[in-house]
Amino acid sequence: MDFLKISDITPVQLREILALSAKLKAAHAQGQPCSILAQKTLLMLFEKNSSRTRVSFETAMTQLGGHAIFLDTARSQISRGETMRDTGAVLGGMADFIMARLYHHTDLLELAKGSAAPVINGLTDLEHPCQTLADLLTLQEFGKLKPGAKLAFVGDCDNNVAHSLMVGAAMAGMSVSLVGPEEARPKEEYIKAANSFAVLAGSGSSVSFTSDISAGMAQADAVYTDTWVSMGDEKESAARLARFAKYQVDSNLMSYAKSDAIFMHDLPAHRGEEVSAEVMDGPQSVIYPQVHNRLHAQKGLLAWLASHQ
Repeated sequence: MDFLKISDITPVQLREILALSAKLKAAHAQGQPCSILAQKTLLMLFEKNSSRTRVSFETAMTQLGGHAIFLDTARSQISRGETMRDTGAVLGGMADFIMARLYHHTDLLELAKGSAAPVINGLTDLEHPCQTLADLLTLQEFGKLKPGAKLAFVGDCDNNVAHSLMVGAAMAGMSVSLVGPEEARPKEEYIKAANSFAVLAGSGSSVSFTSDISAGMAQADAVYTDTWVSMGDEKESAARLARFAKYQVDSNLMSYAKSDAIFMHDLPAHRGEEVSAEVMDGPQSVIYPQVHNRLHAQKGLLAWLASHQ
């Protein structure tokens, strides 16, 4: 079973992964050793730079008794013209899992077509489902992952993080308000998919987009933003900064949310751009527990995938 998009799993399976993640996190905190992935190997294929993704997956395999191998596409046979499908066929016959962090989702699909081993999306231009698992685990830990709760995603709503998060949160029964300029409206297919899951959740939740900050932020239980200039967008930096300027998450914008709302960011952040330092370092911020949960959510995912092979 591959994990290429958050919708590759069902709401029931999502709950299973989150429960397993929490269980493994608690066991590790108590010093209990775990060898559930003993003799298992994760091949980590990187086309895009990373710090959190590499460290979290490699540490996850170590803590679960397995082994991880780092492979840079620039130093692989891909750089000499080997296709992604052939690469998947080769590596998927040697490793037990492949995690790939690539520019194009279409390349990930080709890799998965060739691989006999499960392929995990470590990030593509379309989705970032592993980040969503960590986000939902964090919302759960802070008491915000509950039917009818509201998550406000502010800024660039047409990016990989927003795509996965709106669907994952809707699967968990949350309402999602995407707030940004009209040019950053998320892909309609994702809003429709998220609303379909919201209906299935039966919580009365919904997913919508608005450019109205006060309306979109009202009564939010959690506020989330992401960088306005992602890798590959550097040439558009000045235009993007101007486009999103009024959507910076500062204390004024946070005041529209509930007084006990938490602030989230997938990191790395650009202080003074999408978020002010006062919010990022303030009492409502949970950004560091959130990023540390990348490790624990990915442990849960790997262990869950291993049990379904």
